[in-house]
Amino acid sequence: MSDAPQTPMPPATVATSSPAEADALEALRHLGVGSLAERMGIEILEIGADRTVGRMPVEGNTQPYGLLHGGASAVLAETLGSFASALYAGPGRISLGIDLNCTHHKAVRSGHVVGTATPLARSRNLTSYAIAVTTEDGTPVCSARLTCLLRDV
Repeated sequence: MSDAPQTPMPPATVATSSPAEADALEALRHLGVGSLAERMGIEILEIGADRTVGRMPVEGNTQPYGLLHGGASAVLAETLGSFASALYAGPGRISLGIDLNCTHHKAVRSGHVVGTATPLARSRNLTSYAIAVTTEDGTPVCSARLTCLLRDV
């Protein structure tokens, strides 16, 4: 883990449904987005256990042909799904990604992509989120599914 100070998460629309979710959101704010997500330019636009939205620039996240790198879409998907899962888990618990799969639908060369994570299934010990990555006008770029293990700290 880096000793560099973490940049706090940007302001987001808070969609908390309980005091426990609000506490978990506050804990996430202090952790920041995370160094990889920050390097990728990911911005959190809306955050909550039922829906988390973020965007990422294509520029700087491309493969040698100048197209959005599939791994960049995966980073966006895992970041958004993990945040939503952590909010569902609540304070005193952590969310650990154990499975991520991505299907890429369209090549993108410029602008931003937007990811939206919504729950597929949630229990005490596991969550699964669907993450739709689209262009800014809503054209599908990548469909992802993230499963996270929930554990006590």
